[in-house]
Amino acid sequence: MLGLKLPTDPRWVKLVESNIEEILTDHAWCEQKAATNAINIIVNNSEKEELVTEMLALAREELEHFEQVHQKIKERGFKLGRERKDCYVNDLAKFIKKGGSREQGLIERLLFAAMIEARSCERFKVLTENVKDPDLVEFYRELMISEAGHYTLFIKLAKKYAPEGLDVDKRWKEWLEYEAEIIQKYGKEETVHG
Repeated sequence: MLGLKLPTDPRWVKLVESNIEEILTDHAWCEQKAATNAINIIVNNSEKEELVTEMLALAREELEHFEQVHQKIKERGFKLGRERKDCYVNDLAKFIKKGGSREQGLIERLLFAAMIEARSCERFKVLTENVKDPDLVEFYRELMISEAGHYTLFIKLAKKYAPEGLDVDKRWKEWLEYEAEIIQKYGKEETVHG
């Protein structure tokens, strides 16, 4: 369903298990950034009623996820660390086409968000299949399902709002190819995308 070209090496989970506090803190900030992204899409496209409605619901859900991860951090006696830079997301952002119309810019932003959600979903699946902590297995299974829904929402909205002549499926394939190139340098840190 996700179409990702390169799966995460399950050995990444060993890194995660070596530093649960780090993955939880990184994950919490990922959820915050996802909520902020949804709000930014609203700010820049406030005339699109369905888009605003969908992004409001998404922003709320992402903030709920942030709260859930923060709760896990507190339950385990950890502290929410400082926000982390996400090099994977920064590398993905380099692929966003610049200089087109506002509508083309929206589609790029939606596909960018879809890619992040797709990889997060895939990483959460790898965690549920390989992490030894039963609490985290259940936690990440629920979030994996949610991320899959976010991915499909962004693709659906990209198709709905694509200007005439913009082939969303073709552009999505280009995103998948690009992501396959950059993901090769990740999976070496105990972060969601690292």
